[in-house]
Amino acid sequence: MKQNVLISKEVKKKYLNFIKSQEVLSEPFRNKDAQLNDFYLPIADFIKKNCKKNISIIGLSGGQGSGKSTISKILKIILKEKYNLETAIFSIDDFYKTLDQRKIMAKIVHPLFSVRGVPGTHDTRLLLDCFKRLRKKKFKKVMIPKFDKSIDNRLPKKKWQIIKKKPNVIIFEGWCVGATPQRNKDLNKPINILEKEKDKKKIWRNTVNNELKGEYKKIFSLTDLIIFLKVPSFKHVFKWRLLQENKLKFSSKGRKIMNSKEIKNFVMYYERLTKHMLKNLSKKANSVIKIDNQHRLKSIKFN
Repeated sequence: MKQNVLISKEVKKKYLNFIKSQEVLSEPFRNKDAQLNDFYLPIADFIKKNCKKNISIIGLSGGQGSGKSTISKILKIILKEKYNLETAIFSIDDFYKTLDQRKIMAKIVHPLFSVRGVPGTHDTRLLLDCFKRLRKKKFKKVMIPKFDKSIDNRLPKKKWQIIKKKPNVIIFEGWCVGATPQRNKDLNKPINILEKEKDKKKIWRNTVNNELKGEYKKIFSLTDLIIFLKVPSFKHVFKWRLLQENKLKFSSKGRKIMNSKEIKNFVMYYERLTKHMLKNLSKKANSVIKIDNQHRLKSIKFN
């Protein structure tokens, strides 16, 4: 019993230190102790209970700015300190195709594919290869690409993440992780001005949907659990994405950052699939965590 108390104190200490390091731009974390006890610890327990002997892949999904990266890092702390589980984290965002690759896709398929985001703009072959190598019994180091959003391009290999030790858990986070395709008839009506003016023939949205039926379905089927962060509404995606961009100023070393008008246009690329996921993934995910208007974890449900 004494040992458990000591472990809990260490978990709490590292958790609070991490939270403190994340509190920037006058947006403090609220109810820190309650959030730890009511959400982060139960989620970590849920992951532990569902862990496989070889390796467990946890899909952490949610709209832009929902807190995926922060939650992933908190879970890594708890899984290590409480259960001694080695955890690797990477994002589907890091597997975006390079700027040159997307320019080629824009010429061949549709101009809207020059903008990163939707299924079709990721290097699915590289992603599947990384999962395959991570799951090998005879583990060798695996290099995970890094994408720099401030330059809209992949970083050189010398700056990639290197996973040197075989993880027990992989947290695979991303805004579209676990997304399912829409019905073909649901693609007919444009969802915003972007689709209405720049995708009149529905080539872009149909291609995205077909990608979800193919390579992305293979990728998402590799996950053992899907945890879905459910934002209150799509309008919060714009608000929180703007906050993300402001934070990016501190790490981008003066490189170009999007203004509010550019972000408003940018999130239109995500709107269709985000709204579809808010409706559908809430029913299919293994766990659904609702986020309130103040960016706090509001409720949790395990399916």
